[in-house]
Amino acid sequence: MLENIRKDIERLVAAYEAEKELRKNLEEELRHCKDEIETYRKQIAELDRLTDNLKLKNAFAGASGDDQARSRIERMIKDIDRCISLMEK
Repeated sequence: MLENIRKDIERLVAAYEAEKELRKNLEEELRHCKDEIETYRKQIAELDRLTDNLKLKNAFAGASGDDQARSRIERMIKDIDRCISLMEK
């Protein structure tokens, strides 16, 4: 009877250790997946920014050429800067 209890305890300890190792592996995999997700989010944000810039460039360049588009954008930036400085006063 005591021998059976001892074997049961050994099986329980072995099962516990196996589950503990599995949990450790799953936590490591989860951490890796979270890191990957964050990397992909940053890539998506950068690609969205580039897409917006290209759309803006194409909107201005479609009718008037690169130099004119650039000067229009520069004027818009100056207007925005002026508005910001007025708001700060």
